[in-house]
Amino acid sequence: MSQMKKPTRVCVAYSGGLDTSCIIPWLVETYGCEVIACVADVGQGARELEGIEEKAIRTGAKECHVVDLKKQFMEEFVFPMCISGSVYEGRYLMGTSIARPIIARAQVEVALKTGCDALCHGCTGKGNDQVRFESTYASLAPQLPVIAPWRIWDLKSREAMLAYLKERNIPCAASAEKIYSRDANMWHISHEGGELEDPWNAPPEDVWMISVSPKDAPDQFEDVMLSFSKGRPTALNGKPMDPVALLTELNKIGGRNGVGRVDICENRLVGMKSRGVYETPGGTILMEAVRGLEQLVLDRETLHFREKLALDFAKIIYNGTWFSPTREAMWASFEAIAQSLDGDVVVRCYKGRAEAVRRRSPNSLFHHGFATFGEDEVYDHKHSEGFIRLFSLPLRIRALLGLNPDAKKIAASNSGSASNAGAASGSKQKVH
Repeated sequence: MSQMKKPTRVCVAYSGGLDTSCIIPWLVETYGCEVIACVADVGQGARELEGIEEKAIRTGAKECHVVDLKKQFMEEFVFPMCISGSVYEGRYLMGTSIARPIIARAQVEVALKTGCDALCHGCTGKGNDQVRFESTYASLAPQLPVIAPWRIWDLKSREAMLAYLKERNIPCAASAEKIYSRDANMWHISHEGGELEDPWNAPPEDVWMISVSPKDAPDQFEDVMLSFSKGRPTALNGKPMDPVALLTELNKIGGRNGVGRVDICENRLVGMKSRGVYETPGGTILMEAVRGLEQLVLDRETLHFREKLALDFAKIIYNGTWFSPTREAMWASFEAIAQSLDGDVVVRCYKGRAEAVRRRSPNSLFHHGFATFGEDEVYDHKHSEGFIRLFSLPLRIRALLGLNPDAKKIAASNSGSASNAGAASGSKQKVH
């Protein structure tokens, strides 16, 4: 901060929590600047947003802009992530990761609209979010310097921040007894800290907020049908729905059936491991439905290509480089693949599990006449012999030339057989 011009108006990504409640007065006191608060509504719920504009102003902000991003969040970020099939380290559906680019983009837009000359976030120096926010800033507004209070201020604990607000008579609903650190949006809610910092501790039941325990879920399964057009869900149980309403309903269905709980020790981008507990009930159902549909529609090579590409796409989402040429190029491939993802999938929710049990599509490559084990007129079983011999030819040549150690061992253990002895010695034989 010492190497750049003193800011006069700073736009801060504001949540109303303890950290950003301290950041606003700290910015005013430290730089004598005006503060513009930007609140991104990504579906975290009315409870977190209620009275937030008044709170920001009371805390010292000159203005507070609440931006409704829910529909954009679903259409521009969540649906592409679902289509790509991107999951971080096999389990994490990246609810926090996927929200950061759109939040930071909205903050940049508010900053430019209100004439701000700096950006500010409340991310700590240990987490991934600082990278996600600042990578987005760099991509969209590289001319704006960034203030990251956690790297430079003296408030190093929750108790210190509470004392800081108390000294200034700034009201705050937070308390020193806060157990878990949480992040919520339409897609998920995450939980960290408290007992979860010891990976030997199983998550206590009071961690979970939007899903019941699978053992307490109904004893009868619940089927939900999702309809898709080009990989994007358009209807739930036959009823057309906009993206926000659809995911809201899926969260209710998944939550009451105990679906979408994940407990993982993940590798953070900054190099350390962290333990995160996540609830993604509706997202788990939606991801399963897309996978069920692509099983019908995508040919083998396209599906396997999508799966390989998804690993790298997950890194892009997790690391926060959404606004990059690499992401754009990869998304072009996923979008092309999604053109045939039309149809309906029924996902069965039962005691913590969500499984696609029915699927249909006008673009289905599944053909009963080809796949049946019964008599048919479209497949000659004799044709498979030539295919197998050609497919396995490299393996056959390797063994006949004595280059397969496993074949050598078998031949050596049966050295009494003349043919085996010949193969073991590497004698050249005619390849049939």
